[in-house]
Amino acid sequence: MGTKHEASSDPVSDLKKKRKVAFSKPDAGVDANHCIKIYLVSSKDEVGSADCLCIEPVDLSPFFEEDGKIYGHQGLKISIWISSISFLAYADISFESQRDGGKDITDLKSALQNIFADNLLEKKEDFLETFSSEEHYIKSTISNAEVVQRKALTEGETDSNGRKAESNVLEVLRVIGSPVGPLYIRLVSLVLLLIDGSNPIDVTDPRWVIYVLVKREGELLNLIGFAAVYRFHRYPDSERLRLGQVLILPPYQRKGYGRFLLEVINQVATSEDVYDFTIEEPVDSLQHVRTCIDVQRLLVFEPIQDVLKAVISSLKQEDSSNISTKCEFDPPYNAIENVRKHLKINKRQFSQCWEILVYIGLDPVAKETQVFRSIVSERIKADIIGKLSETDGKQLIDVPTEYDEEMSFVMFKSETGEKSSIEVDENLNNNEEQLKELVDMRMKEITSVAEKVGRHH
Repeated sequence: MGTKHEASSDPVSDLKKKRKVAFSKPDAGVDANHCIKIYLVSSKDEVGSADCLCIEPVDLSPFFEEDGKIYGHQGLKISIWISSISFLAYADISFESQRDGGKDITDLKSALQNIFADNLLEKKEDFLETFSSEEHYIKSTISNAEVVQRKALTEGETDSNGRKAESNVLEVLRVIGSPVGPLYIRLVSLVLLLIDGSNPIDVTDPRWVIYVLVKREGELLNLIGFAAVYRFHRYPDSERLRLGQVLILPPYQRKGYGRFLLEVINQVATSEDVYDFTIEEPVDSLQHVRTCIDVQRLLVFEPIQDVLKAVISSLKQEDSSNISTKCEFDPPYNAIENVRKHLKINKRQFSQCWEILVYIGLDPVAKETQVFRSIVSERIKADIIGKLSETDGKQLIDVPTEYDEEMSFVMFKSETGEKSSIEVDENLNNNEEQLKELVDMRMKEITSVAEKVGRHH
């Protein structure tokens, strides 16, 4: 039963209480990206040192609440150290006070485990001990892995970017079967932190293969980076390789190691004669490296040279006002198949590389004319409108069903070649300003790759 509330005998005290409640500020929270620092360390002496490497994660917001904020902690500071030896982690959490400001107090342990899972150790002394107890973690985990490529760098030799080599031996090893799971589980926190939009791979699927790039220093193996590759079955008796994730650890980035790892996987694809090798949704930087590699390979691929020279020759005499969407600029089918069969480059990637190959072959005067730019513009426009020529004769017909009368249809292609009933927004063709921006971006990409390839060719 309820009880009747009796009035207070002290009205002044009641007024103070009311004012205190009325002016209590709600907790605005703190952005996770602002209060968390993450460090990659290779020895226990680096833990807490001002000289240790602070890594910049893509975005910590998805791991904390819906708005990416942490609530209920005032003066919050979180320092996280990840070992580059064992890939275990420890978090030092400090704050001035805790108070529920109306949005509950964020469970920091649970939030951090969403990133690190069991790799996050609770005690600092246990974490420091791993630098000696797990000194050979990488070596023991991949002890049965196959060495796919070994590169010995002599003293004074430089890497692919002209920098001095950091080690005299690099190795790429292929990890398959049961070791894939334990190894990837240790690395997955770095994947989540450093690869934009990434999700963990299914380590129970035996078609996943991990290629690890290591630096050998005597008896020690230091991990430089890795790539997760999936082997798809292609009917009837072939396979396709798709690169799902690739990561070079922050201390080794922009030193040519990512390029070396991609080159090795390309060699695996060709030596094993898979159908093709693709990359799943590559970020711009990865796509740039990939294209530089493929263009260099294509420049010395003899079967396409005659066709390439013919296209370049015709462009030198072309008038930009006569460029059509079906320009003979595109490589013929036999060239596309030759490249796929021997270099394992798929049609889409080859098409992008082809533009760069033609650009490289043009003389400086031809490059400055509007002919090449006009062709790039027409190709982009064709991509935007979905290549209308490919939809001619195709029609959508509504078909009522018991499942959903408004959402059922079939597509068929008319034998008489009737035009498609699919409508295209007229503004798409008329938006010249947007098209110009896209062409400018593509021309910048083409010239950037051409210049870089020219320095190494």
